[in-house]
Amino acid sequence: MQAKKRRRKEIRKRKMKRRINILSNIDWIVVLLYLLFVIFGWVNIYAAGYSDEYSGIMDLSQRYGKQMMFIFAAFLMAIIIMAIDSRFYIFFAYIIYSIFFIMLVAVLLLGKEINGARSWFELGNFSLQPAEFAKFATALALARYLSKSGRDLGSFRTLLISLVIIFLPAALIEIQPDLGSTMIFFSLVLVLFREGLSPYYFIIGILAAILFIATLLVDGIYIYSGLVLSGFIYHLLAGRGVSYSIKGLLIYILTGIVLYGIFYFLSVNVDIEVIFMIALVISGLVYSYYVFRHKAKYVLILLAFMLGSMIFSYSVDYAFNNILLPHQQTRINVVLGVESDPSGAGYNLNQSKISIGSGGMWGKGFLKGTQTKFKFVPEQSTDFIFCTVGEEWGFAGAGLVVILFSFFLMRLLWLAERQRSTFTRIYGYSVISIFLFHFLINIGMTMGLVPVIGIPLPFFSYGGSSLWGFTILLFIFLRLDASRNEYLV
Repeated sequence: MQAKKRRRKEIRKRKMKRRINILSNIDWIVVLLYLLFVIFGWVNIYAAGYSDEYSGIMDLSQRYGKQMMFIFAAFLMAIIIMAIDSRFYIFFAYIIYSIFFIMLVAVLLLGKEINGARSWFELGNFSLQPAEFAKFATALALARYLSKSGRDLGSFRTLLISLVIIFLPAALIEIQPDLGSTMIFFSLVLVLFREGLSPYYFIIGILAAILFIATLLVDGIYIYSGLVLSGFIYHLLAGRGVSYSIKGLLIYILTGIVLYGIFYFLSVNVDIEVIFMIALVISGLVYSYYVFRHKAKYVLILLAFMLGSMIFSYSVDYAFNNILLPHQQTRINVVLGVESDPSGAGYNLNQSKISIGSGGMWGKGFLKGTQTKFKFVPEQSTDFIFCTVGEEWGFAGAGLVVILFSFFLMRLLWLAERQRSTFTRIYGYSVISIFLFHFLINIGMTMGLVPVIGIPLPFFSYGGSSLWGFTILLFIFLRLDASRNEYLV
């Protein structure tokens, strides 16, 4: 009997000691920054929705009143997350991922359609968006998979499974459709580079981004001609011989002319881009076999790269013209400067720039923003909350937000790098990547640097789902970090 009592006493002491360790090990700098962002975010939501008729800060008929309730709930979530044993998030990572994956499927069938997207569950007067919670669930699953001993991103199987974990929920979100949330999942690819993915993939990604933008700006025939010319120059500079390079280019040109003549004679309507691709395949095979046979493997690799670039460019052009909705096309064209639509799709962006610019150096003052007060900027308390910051607090206030958020990300980076646990490090980098993309894209779209795709500014934008999702994402990492000396996984 005495032995049992002593054992219970020891267990209670150990639990108390662990609670004390958690409180002493938690990174209070990040917690203070979180509180600062949430409070300042609410202040700006209040400013964006303020009117003399509805001035009470707890008025639940207004967004700022509802946001206050969301903030209280977020604080409670943070406390619960810190109280749960850190091993819970490791051992149940796949189950959490599966739950939110099922929710993403369910919302397509049972969700409510808002603004053309079936992304929300309607719960009385409250709506819940599963996509916001799928982010931390995906980060947990990715960390669990890659942290297992023997995982090597140099292996095609490991890379493939990692990409499936990332893009499976992204695909379901795109079906809703919610392009903004879908793009956030692409940020998790950055984690793979930290964990050993070859930098060549990063270079290919940069080239693909350049080709993507060029495809939207330049006519296809110039893109394809440029790719062929680039291949010719590379072949020449690689020391393969001037005569060989010229022969290859001539074979390609002649093949293209012959194909064009055949299709014209047969009255077959084929895109010029398709002729470019078919000519590349035929001329490439002929060249590698009859002219450059002793180095056929090199030619086939160059051929595959050029053909892949052409197919990618063609698919971008096809998707832009046949898959994207007209308003999405216009938004991209406005940002790229292809067209101007100040009263239509470009209205939000135009008013956003006016709002931020009108704040000057020090801003117009709290509750004194005219653009904000008279609702010139749609969705100003959600996706365009940064406009309120710029107008009422000026360049100084907006700059301070950027500096503090940058410091916040750098602090998270430092926390991730000090981890002894592979799981926690990978999860930490996932958290950083998600916050980084949200921060860059949201502020970028309010300033006209990226297309308006509708994603919230973390901790600032109105919304329970986004605030709770970001809170859970962050505090799971803080809980894992607080136990960094206890478990190694």
